[in-house]
Amino acid sequence: MDILGLLSNNITGLLLGLTVIVLFWKNMGKNCNTARLPPGPSPLPLLGNIFQVDIGQPYKTYLTLSKQYGSVFTVWLGPKPVVVLSGYETLKEALVNKGEEFSGRASYPILVQVTKGFGVLASSGARWRDLRRFSIMTLKNFGMGRRSIEERVQEEAGFLVKAFSEQGDSLFNPNNLLSNAVSNVICSVVFGQRFEYHDPQFTFLLHGLDGYFNFLSSSKGQLFNVFPKIVGCLSGPHHQLFQHLERVRDFFKQEAQQRMKNLDTQSPQDFIEAFLVRMLEEKDKPGTEFHFDNLVSSIWTLFSAGTETTSSTLRHALLLMMKYPHVQERVQKEIDEVVGCSRSPSIQDKQNMPYTDAVIHEVQRSMDLAPTSVPHKMMRDTEFRGYCIPEGTMVLPLLSSVLSDPKLWKNPDVFDPENFLNEDGSFRKNDGFLAFGLGKRACLGEGMARVELFLFFSSLLQRFTFTATVPPEELEISPVGCSFGRLPRVYSCYAKLRE
Repeated sequence: MDILGLLSNNITGLLLGLTVIVLFWKNMGKNCNTARLPPGPSPLPLLGNIFQVDIGQPYKTYLTLSKQYGSVFTVWLGPKPVVVLSGYETLKEALVNKGEEFSGRASYPILVQVTKGFGVLASSGARWRDLRRFSIMTLKNFGMGRRSIEERVQEEAGFLVKAFSEQGDSLFNPNNLLSNAVSNVICSVVFGQRFEYHDPQFTFLLHGLDGYFNFLSSSKGQLFNVFPKIVGCLSGPHHQLFQHLERVRDFFKQEAQQRMKNLDTQSPQDFIEAFLVRMLEEKDKPGTEFHFDNLVSSIWTLFSAGTETTSSTLRHALLLMMKYPHVQERVQKEIDEVVGCSRSPSIQDKQNMPYTDAVIHEVQRSMDLAPTSVPHKMMRDTEFRGYCIPEGTMVLPLLSSVLSDPKLWKNPDVFDPENFLNEDGSFRKNDGFLAFGLGKRACLGEGMARVELFLFFSSLLQRFTFTATVPPEELEISPVGCSFGRLPRVYSCYAKLRE
């Protein structure tokens, strides 16, 4: 009888506990002004829709939910609501027409862990505006959109071609070489120098970068972003990763402090020195955003985002050339006709190479590297399409819904450069090309990335023909889905020198 009574008391306590949780959940929604959020699947108390979302490829779940709930809907990741925006018109209305309201950066735990909340990528409001304006201006001053960045990329393309040539007839994985080349362009702007590919310091930086994106793309990384305190207490390699990234931050800070000792304020030579000059100019200004914390985190943003996105795109481009040798041949024919073999490709050549330009754009569109972009945050309570989205709510722009929209593309489900070509063979622009995002939070390095993609891609195809270890029809090209995006498959290839 005592045992039955004990069981009865435990069951009663459990039911009371569950009731409290449910009531807390409902009241939390009312207190947090979430009553008029867009519709979405019913969440579980505290856990939200975590069991309904594909942790490995969440964008696929969001695409499915958009068909059920429309272009604006809500999912709960743990105890927090996330509003997902789908379709070109919806994204344009939110990110352009209401750009200020949607311009915040959500508190993405992995990003916060690495940046401490500082820097241009992780910040919002006045800090973000000041740092973004400075970063864009400085990148332009050091070459973005000017011939000097073109010359930097052309120089690095020469080193990349040489490294590929050294592989001879051997089978090799181009991943590291492509990452080295792209990263060196960023390094030349940020640090004022490039690194030799086997330089220990360069290897140290790239090792941290690889670990960061591997964790970010893993299911455990996704869980860390939803339950950071819980996952942070669990054992695993992410602890060693965060320690390594702390040493990377220390390296950045030491580089800056060393430059400060002999700084020529009249002639800064790179991004770091330009930032230091601004620090000195505003050292007595209360609340200035120009200090070491923002400098270190901004360096990390430029280094990480500027390396991974472009190198991944190039890696996928070479894979597609092996899958579609007729496309590779047509690109090479255009290069031969416009550039020839006696000089390096230039940005000026692009206007006469519409097919190559279309291929690069189609690589980006079909790859869909960042289906949901980096999470946004509402800067204030906002009425949007009949709903009220509270200040601080995380917002995910589903770029994938635009890049695969059959209303915007001739052949959205396959790799087809014709998506960017007119009937006369000229290049065709498309407003639905959102590979770099849209609105105020669009990629600040877009100009540099466009130069790199064209010059690296055309330089490699000018010198080499790429083949795989299996016939083209057996080659798997679909990107590997992960928690934050889609990454190219790992592969090895042959790079045969063209005669």
